[in-house]
Amino acid sequence: MTAARRRGWPTSRSISPATTCRNAKIRRWSSPTSSCRRSCAVADSKTADTPDLGIVPLIRTIPDYPKPGIMFRDITTLLRDAAGFARTVDALVARYADTGIDCVAGIEARGFILGGPVARALGVGFIPIRKRGKLPYKTIAHEYALEYGTDVVEMHLDAVTADQRVLVIDDLIATGGTAEAAVQLIEKSGGMVVGCGFVIDLPDLGGRAKLESQGIETFALCAFEGD
Repeated sequence: MTAARRRGWPTSRSISPATTCRNAKIRRWSSPTSSCRRSCAVADSKTADTPDLGIVPLIRTIPDYPKPGIMFRDITTLLRDAAGFARTVDALVARYADTGIDCVAGIEARGFILGGPVARALGVGFIPIRKRGKLPYKTIAHEYALEYGTDVVEMHLDAVTADQRVLVIDDLIATGGTAEAAVQLIEKSGGMVVGCGFVIDLPDLGGRAKLESQGIETFALCAFEGD
């Protein structure tokens, strides 16, 4: 799967939010000027894949949640900012506009919020990857390690058909366990993961490096060093 995962990718890793989408199916979001400039977390965006989108100040940091020692990066403050949300979706859409995506898989729960608009803009369908027991039909499952424990994700058996090109979307990559589990589910169903897109990368936790070592193309809009 390594060579297949890498087919059809643009050579540049730097995508401007103003990039023109060449795929005729794509619907651009309007981006009103934001009046929100909150003093929140400080991030080092050296490892991000885009120019500064101005979204880092919109991401709130909550210390010691859900356990002591965890710095939780909360994107709800980004989502409630219309311009910031639009820039986030536009940048993800621009990155994957020309990669031949057949569907977008969003990881519960914030991956649903981001993955749906991305799928709509790309003109493709959306697949939910959920926690155990949340899907009504027959499922396949995968257990994975979290930054703060373990969990299980599931996907409907018929969600992905053979040879479909799937984009995985979530809000954040930390240890990479959740995204890796999503990739496992998709590949078990015969699909091909074209890439994994995130708003936030926590590079010190090694998740991105782990995915890329397996040949999985990975993309993030900003990075928080030191977590």
